Amino acid sequence: MTSPTLHERITNPAVSLPGAMDGLIAAGRAATSHIPTRLRDLINLRASQLNGCSVCVHSHARDLKRAGETDERVFAVAAWRDAPFFTDAERAALALTEAVTRLADSTDAVPDQLWTEVSKHYDQNEVASIVLSIGLINLWNRLNVTTRQVAGQAW
Repeated sequence: MTSPTLHERITNPAVSLPGAMDGLIAAGRAATSHIPTRLRDLINLRASQLNGCSVCVHSHARDLKRAGETDERVFAVAAWRDAPFFTDAERAALALTEAVTRLADSTDAVPDQLWTEVSKHYDQNEVASIVLSIGLINLWNRLNVTTRQVAGQAW
C-alpha cells in the first residue's frame, strides 16, 4: 500500500500570525511552572493520542524518551488504565486529561469524584498547571490537525 503524500494545508497559525507563538510560549511556561516536565509530556502525549495529532504524538513521545522515560511507559500511555507502570498521581492526571479532552462526551465531563482524586495528589498550583497544560495541548492539537501539519517536519 502506498502512503499518501502528506503536506500541510497552511503554515501553522501559531507560527504565521505575529505574536501568536509568543503568547503560546508564555502560556506554556506558566502551565509547566508547577509540574514536572515528564508529567506534562505524559499529559501531552495522551491528549494528542485522543485527538489524533501525529505531530504532537511524535514530539511528546520523543521528548519523553529523551528525558529518559522507559519504552514500556511511553508505549502504554494509550492504555494507562490497564498498565502497571503509572503512579496513582499520574493516573489521576491522565484521567483528567481524558475528561477535559473529551468535554462533549459527557454531561458531567469532569465529575467531582475525578476532581477530588486529582486534588488528593496535587496542590492548587499543580492542579492549575495540569488544567492549563491540558487546555494548551488541546489547542496545539487542533491547530496541527486542522491545518494538517506533518509529524517530524519543523515549522
